[in-house]
Amino acid sequence: MSEFELIARIIPTLPENDSLVKGAGDDCAVVDLGRKDELLLLKTDAVVEDVHFTSQTPAPGVGHKALARALSDIAAMAGQPIACLVTLGLPAEFDPDFVLKFYEGLNSLARKYNVAVAGGETTRTTGKIFVSVAVLGTIPRDRILSRSAAKVGDAIFVTGELGGSISGKHLEFDPRIREAQWLAENFPLHAVMDLSDGLAGDLRHILNASQVGAELLSSAIPISRAAKLKAKNESSAKPPLLAALTDGEDFELLFTLPPKDAVRVLDGWKAAFPKLKLTCVGKISAEGGLRIRDKEGIRELGLRGYTHFQKS
Repeated sequence: MSEFELIARIIPTLPENDSLVKGAGDDCAVVDLGRKDELLLLKTDAVVEDVHFTSQTPAPGVGHKALARALSDIAAMAGQPIACLVTLGLPAEFDPDFVLKFYEGLNSLARKYNVAVAGGETTRTTGKIFVSVAVLGTIPRDRILSRSAAKVGDAIFVTGELGGSISGKHLEFDPRIREAQWLAENFPLHAVMDLSDGLAGDLRHILNASQVGAELLSSAIPISRAAKLKAKNESSAKPPLLAALTDGEDFELLFTLPPKDAVRVLDGWKAAFPKLKLTCVGKISAEGGLRIRDKEGIRELGLRGYTHFQKS
């Protein structure tokens, strides 16, 4: 059973109450506690040794990544993070210096985005280190974004460059919180999510939730220098385009908006964020599925992004 098949089995069993505006299935849960102007965002994310980092990974990078992953999901809702809780699982013979340096990395990112580290839990594991970070955030009451609102004809955009994150980006990326807030304040965003499992995989989540299809333009996909260098220097590395489509852990924004706003958003972005790319990579179509256009024509894109449980 794949990760997403498992989630689909679990979701219908989850209890709800009147406070829940949006539950499992989006980047964050949305809760209404009766505050006049805003709703609450809830998000939890985890990193596990030998899955998301290794014993050789610098501890500050692990701390940064542990919090940044959850903040990236807050960004996907154009939210404002407020506070977090940290659950840290350690083996019996742990290195105290690792823990202190881990918190150096986590705390530094928390200060950058004015996030209170409000406590958490420390427990023992039977071997590997794991970290789970839960974040509380807010959004204006009239600004609920989701994966399920893409419309036929929408332009598809991504921020930054894709692929090759294993070369370092996955430990030092900045969640696109300010960029997402700017987009939501200035443009009629439709579907939004962050890119954690690769463009080919994550875009499918939007397509499935919105019941639409998409066509990508291969020449438009922004490929990172790291992915190109890895392909050049390592014979076993993925071709750069394949890396950009499937590597995962890019933690950029993926969103759709009406085509009439495409030029305006590109122009505004250049002025607001001159050091960060924004690229239109395709369009939403009525025909289901995901296709890619290259110099040989249009073909079905069977590639998938990263998944935690590969089907046998």
